[in-house]
Amino acid sequence: MTSTTEGATAGFLVWRLSTKWRVAVDRAVAPLGLTHAQYALMASLYGMGRSGLRPSQRRLADHTGLEPLYVSKLARALEAAGLITRTRDPNDPRAVQLSLTEEGCDVTGRAITVVQGLLDQLLEPLGGQDSPRTRQFTRELAALLDAPLDPHTENDEEQP
Repeated sequence: MTSTTEGATAGFLVWRLSTKWRVAVDRAVAPLGLTHAQYALMASLYGMGRSGLRPSQRRLADHTGLEPLYVSKLARALEAAGLITRTRDPNDPRAVQLSLTEEGCDVTGRAITVVQGLLDQLLEPLGGQDSPRTRQFTRELAALLDAPLDPHTENDEEQP
């Protein structure tokens, strides 16, 4: 442990790790013309597309944890860059489906390679991506993501 992390709370460490990861991915995918959020959207689309899915913006928002309005904004920018297509869902005219263009697939494939290299570096202290410690860590992260968070706090008491 470093002096920054010694005695730190789990919440602080989660925040620091997420910030460290976001900054590293932002820097790594910037030469490809992407931000971390754009990468998350495109890599998710890439994976879903390989499974034969053409998700709506809403489904992609649910999958990534990003706000639907933000996904819409990102999708419009990626469409303008020629990396994704946005089309009306034939089964629901209110929904917009997303898919990668050929160029989008190419850029995403290169970005995934770069980010996997970062993940290798990040997980090396746990024994690498395929180690038992990493698998346990992944299960623990999933458990934390599944834990409900109630936004109500003691500071939200009703005022008379």
